[in-house]
Amino acid sequence: PGNLASVRHIILVLSGKGGVGKSTISTELALALRHAGKKVGILDVDLCGPSIPRMLRVQGRAVHQGDSGWVPVFVDREQSISLVSVGFLLEQPDEALVWRGPRKNALIKQFVSDVAWGQLDYLVVDTPPGTSDEHMAVVDALRPYSPLGALVVTTPQAVSVGDVRRELTFCRKVGLRVIGLVENMSGFVCPHCSECTNVFSKGGGEELARHAGVPFLGSVPLDPELTRSLEDGRDFIQDFPDSPAFPALSSIAQKILSETPVGLS
Repeated sequence: PGNLASVRHIILVLSGKGGVGKSTISTELALALRHAGKKVGILDVDLCGPSIPRMLRVQGRAVHQGDSGWVPVFVDREQSISLVSVGFLLEQPDEALVWRGPRKNALIKQFVSDVAWGQLDYLVVDTPPGTSDEHMAVVDALRPYSPLGALVVTTPQAVSVGDVRRELTFCRKVGLRVIGLVENMSGFVCPHCSECTNVFSKGGGEELARHAGVPFLGSVPLDPELTRSLEDGRDFIQDFPDSPAFPALSSIAQKILSETPVGLS
């Protein structure tokens, strides 16, 4: 239990829909919080699609066993972002995790109880899509540590919004507070003329937030620079301050920070 005792705030990133960019939002939120002077950990429990190690350019690294448990992988020299992912446990990067539910749930519980995170301001938990037993395992394992809540991600189109509506129902059923809803891929901003084209739809996330009575944290547009930074493992928040996606991601991070104004280092 002591391994999470020094973690001040835990945020789960959820969505009932796959492919909406949960890992992107988790990664960019962690980077934005780091640039705000916070120490951040990322727990990647998307066991079948562990993409965050590549997004942070630490694929091929390994977690090690220390005196207090597994030692996470540090992303930067200052050790301001630490990461644990099943991707570090695979012998080959393209190896498939062919496990049944009980074994997955046991690994999730081990990630929660046996990782020596040290002092953290925020722990961002990136989850797989859906409302399955893996989500129940995460929520149950973290419940004793009183998570700050869930950040729910959608894209604008009706199909995605319908799936994410079920995720909000899941949060209510398990007693997990919804910090807010983020609409990702909210239009494509042309890199040449800066015109925004609604590739999918428009406003579905904001309408869902209003209908569900949860805060709407912002819309993040599709941006080729953001895609390239994730492919190359670059720090988008630092390298592309003029991008149309930058103010949206920064605003989401500031709203998270405003939820926890007291007692942070």
